[in-house]
Amino acid sequence: MSLVRVADTVARNSAKQSSAERSGTPLWLWPGVGGVVGFVCALVSVPVRLDRQHPLGWPGGLDSATAFLQSLATSVITVTGLTFTLIIVALQLASQQFSPRLLREFMRDRVIKAVLAVLVSTFVFAVTALRYVGHEESVPDLTLLIASAGSLAVLTAILVFITHIARVLRVDTMMRAVHDETDRAIRKFYPEYGDPRPRSPAELDVDGVGEPVHAESSGFVRFVDIGQLLRTAAASDALIELEVRPGDHVVRGTPLASAWSRRAEPLDLPAVEAGVRKGVVLDYERTVEQDAAFGFRQLTDIAVKALSPGVNDPVTAIHAVGHMSDLLVKTTGRRLGGTLHEDDRGVGRVVVPDRDLTYYLDLACGQIRRYGRREPTVLNALLRMLRDVAAAARDDDQRAAVAVQVDLITDEVDPSLSRYDVDGVEDMARRVRLALTGDLRAAYRDRSGETRSS
Repeated sequence: MSLVRVADTVARNSAKQSSAERSGTPLWLWPGVGGVVGFVCALVSVPVRLDRQHPLGWPGGLDSATAFLQSLATSVITVTGLTFTLIIVALQLASQQFSPRLLREFMRDRVIKAVLAVLVSTFVFAVTALRYVGHEESVPDLTLLIASAGSLAVLTAILVFITHIARVLRVDTMMRAVHDETDRAIRKFYPEYGDPRPRSPAELDVDGVGEPVHAESSGFVRFVDIGQLLRTAAASDALIELEVRPGDHVVRGTPLASAWSRRAEPLDLPAVEAGVRKGVVLDYERTVEQDAAFGFRQLTDIAVKALSPGVNDPVTAIHAVGHMSDLLVKTTGRRLGGTLHEDDRGVGRVVVPDRDLTYYLDLACGQIRRYGRREPTVLNALLRMLRDVAAAARDDDQRAAVAVQVDLITDEVDPSLSRYDVDGVEDMARRVRLALTGDLRAAYRDRSGETRSS
């Protein structure tokens, strides 16, 4: 399969994911659909009558049927209000205690949406059925049968909701969800280390200054449609070099890309500008689908919140560092940095910049080492993370990036710490340096697991 087809496939999948995320984000969508379904079911079921001897027939009269539907509607609307209240409390807790950037996880939660859909559909069904039951001479048996099933569905939904919300509000569950999503982004959008495809932009020889393409709007780069950019470049016989990457914040009027003509004729700049702006999708918030750095940002936020005086939970910060350690080790096995994408003829058409290991290490270590400078267990957790990355490092550039972070952490140690604590931090720093030299046994060997525990 050619590179352009691979790029097209990845871009289409990314576009579908982003479109699905935008359409699935509102909490009202599923409940709205459920309300329509409940309304239609009520209209269809009211005319249906069962034989009085049928085992599924309603055992009472019209008065009892009306009372049952009224009780169901009243109970469901009360429970629905309580459920919405609990959701708001959960969003508040996640925002204040963990990170505002975790709210999108709740907004996309399918279990919460399904529970709300069950509640709203049952309420709409009961209210709609009440409108017709009073005008009928006989009891609508099928309607009451569905209402009975709806009452059981509501009970089940509430039990599921309580269990689910208690689980998702655990910080470990949140960190695991962010970790898994970031892991998928790393595996999907970074080629294996040493993979010659796609090529490096360093192989490209460009003369002069390209024609600038400026952003027409502001926002975060949601995703980059490589297929669209390749088609634009091929149609104008141009080379397009993006100045932004997924996760970057772009301001209206600032550079979005540069373009060069590969032929003697002047560049068709309006066509290139339109194609670039269509291929670089901006939105009001970041997503992790093409932006693994956003996952690191969420984990860092959790760690920083945990280290704040109001929370004072260094163990949670250490667990967040542990998740980032696994992700950083995975990035060492991937080819990071910019990429040159080719068309079907093997001509370099699109240069897409990307982040390197130094960026990810700064993101994972910077704020945590500054907020945790007075807590040696947090500094040791960062150094353990760097030891793991050093053990997995593939080249001298990666090892040099790790060495820089070791020095920054040891320089950040608060002078008020006891000599015992400082010695522990310095010992972990020594072990990282041993791992950088390849002496892994000495780097990991300790008395009783103290360098792997917190």
